[in-house]
Amino acid sequence: MTKPIFNYDDMSDTLYVSFEPSENATGIELNDHILLRINKKEQRAVGLTFLEYSLLVQKTEMGHRSFPLNGLAELSSTLKSVVLKILQDPPVSSILSISAYTPSRVETIPITSLQWQHKTSSQQLAL
Repeated sequence: MTKPIFNYDDMSDTLYVSFEPSENATGIELNDHILLRINKKEQRAVGLTFLEYSLLVQKTEMGHRSFPLNGLAELSSTLKSVVLKILQDPPVSSILSISAYTPSRVETIPITSLQWQHKTSSQQLAL
């Protein structure tokens, strides 16, 4: 694995993170804003795409925003296990923090927040 490559597109407010540039991958939609690209055969991360990136990194008065990983519900149990393992291991775990919201004893909702923040062009200009 090479060092991650970060590319931010100001026009679409999209951050692309590549762990393995130019490698074919399967896209897994984690939610409306986060796409995980994986090599299914080798069960490893190839990259991440963050749509509406500025929304994802926007802080609240209580800290970082968290987002449900509602896309996991669409996956088979086998693929869901593979994806959860990939999310909890480097290099993804250095960018996304995975945890759970438990509204009741029987319900667990996986959630994520960005652990690492890439400065966008507009953020760099504001410094």
